[in-house]
Amino acid sequence: MIDLTSTNLYREIHEQPAVLTRLLLEERGTAKALAAEIQRRSVDHVVIAARGTSDNAARYAQYLLGAHNGLPVGLATPSLFSIYGQPPRFGNALVLGISQSGKSPDIVSVLAEAQRQGALTAALTNFPQSDLGQAADFVLDLHAGEEKSVAATKTYTASLAAIALLSTALSGDHELRRHLEQTPAVAAQALALPGVDRVAERYRYMSACIAIGRGFNYCTAFELALKLKELTYTVVEPYSSADFLHGPLALLNDGFPMVVAAPSGKMLPELKAFMATAQERAAELVVISDDAETLAMARMALPLPAGVPEWLSPIIAILPAQLFAMYLAHTRDYDPDRPRALRKVTETR
Repeated sequence: MIDLTSTNLYREIHEQPAVLTRLLLEERGTAKALAAEIQRRSVDHVVIAARGTSDNAARYAQYLLGAHNGLPVGLATPSLFSIYGQPPRFGNALVLGISQSGKSPDIVSVLAEAQRQGALTAALTNFPQSDLGQAADFVLDLHAGEEKSVAATKTYTASLAAIALLSTALSGDHELRRHLEQTPAVAAQALALPGVDRVAERYRYMSACIAIGRGFNYCTAFELALKLKELTYTVVEPYSSADFLHGPLALLNDGFPMVVAAPSGKMLPELKAFMATAQERAAELVVISDDAETLAMARMALPLPAGVPEWLSPIIAILPAQLFAMYLAHTRDYDPDRPRALRKVTETR
């Protein structure tokens, strides 16, 4: 069996506190400049082009930029640009591309068309000199260093932090910025919490499960599901707790695994009520939370450090989920650095 601590994935997961520290320090000026241009142009909505893990970061932006900055956020349909050749009008939008490599032609085509239309463009990427970076008026560098493992970890949390940095720059709220600056230290605490390997061992033979999140952590459900699919080849369906009640609830039966991201915040009472409903139907809950009462509802608990504001919790809540996927892959004797059929850069049209 592979020595897990020698893998790129293990190292990159544990590099995340340092990556977050570097990004928040180095990109503050760019975030302020982009925020100033958004305000100068009176931008009234945001369109985001992304794929895969970056698409899950875009889901976070929908909640954060909407809740804190009053900006409606829509997800672009890149094939309208790259294949159909019938792009919609952007109007007075910020068009934001998110891609760790910056190489995917369909994402680049969205920003190129936005520039042609005169819209403000920005990119979040780990490669500022990439095609995506060249197509953007502003580039927020993720500062993650080379990500060798196929499964994205540090570039995902860096993308969330970059979105949060832009949001705080737009709001000008010093208290929000102070909380954001504390996230690297909290991330280090979350990665040091024990017991994730024991949770993974229990689910060695799991073939399917459900991932649940809601509100700010809707993105966490999708990113957790993606990591389990990529690394462990488990069939995982992500849902908001509200959507799951509209039909998929029929899936639940005795012992069906369900992973729930339920950090403290306004959404927690709704999630606890949902978890009680799932338990009535004999679902087996794996719970990611900082709330003791919520963790007590779990068959297996993945604790989080306490005191993280709900709007920042997706940066922290995904960390035990990444560890869970990594340990489960290792338990099954899969190579976490080389998932089958996948490669690091996927260039789609």
